[in-house]
Amino acid sequence: MTDDRIASTPSRIPDPWQDLRQLTRARIGLGRTGNALKTDDVLDFQASHAQARDAVHTPLNIEALTGSLGNEPYYCVQSRAPDRSTYLRRPDLGRRLDPEAAATLPKGDWNVVFVAADGLSSFATQQSALPLFRTMQAWLSDWTVAPLVIATQARVALGDEIAVTLGARMVVMMIGERPGLSVADSMGVYLTYAPYVGCPDSSRNCLSNIHPHGMTVPAAAVKLSWLMREATHLKLTGVGLKDAAPETAALENSKTLLEKDNDQ
Repeated sequence: MTDDRIASTPSRIPDPWQDLRQLTRARIGLGRTGNALKTDDVLDFQASHAQARDAVHTPLNIEALTGSLGNEPYYCVQSRAPDRSTYLRRPDLGRRLDPEAAATLPKGDWNVVFVAADGLSSFATQQSALPLFRTMQAWLSDWTVAPLVIATQARVALGDEIAVTLGARMVVMMIGERPGLSVADSMGVYLTYAPYVGCPDSSRNCLSNIHPHGMTVPAAAVKLSWLMREATHLKLTGVGLKDAAPETAALENSKTLLEKDNDQ
């Protein structure tokens, strides 16, 4: 009788969600045990939540960033938010430069300044800001690029005041995005031409979701390069600068051909 029972046991039904899970990091088709989620899924959710909180509250490792810059000049500034708690409760303070920090930025004549800002995910900035800056330095060899500015307790609009203080005609704000429960290390890039204090978000172009499972740093670099040159040509960014860039592959091919021409 035991053998008959074994023989009559139906085979395991394939999970119809398995193939779809390979296409997204979202939590889809989660199984249940009674009225509750399975233990593994609950623990995974709790781990992701903890990672998101860590991304928000872990300070940016400035020493590691500056150490990677070697002998290159850089500036470190902070917003008017004196600590993380105030920063989270007072977004307005994160948009303005601390007066003492502003005094450390000398006036110059720059085409663009890149700002590596902690934002809401220090993990993202730590991981992607410097690689993107390095790539753009190489591709913008005909531009005057200001020394990298590292900003803490920073919101997007802080880049406007940094650019005005330095005398830069354009600012690229590389900032950690608000972490979710599937990605805690996503960086956003905000490009603003002719920035000023009080500049509206409609005057910016944004590249979002830059992380290893989303838009890669090389893909972001070719897109950003296209946007920056178009912004210089049109003398504007934001809603007036339509993102009509070719597909990333075409941009990469164009960049390769340009580099070959420069080498000859």
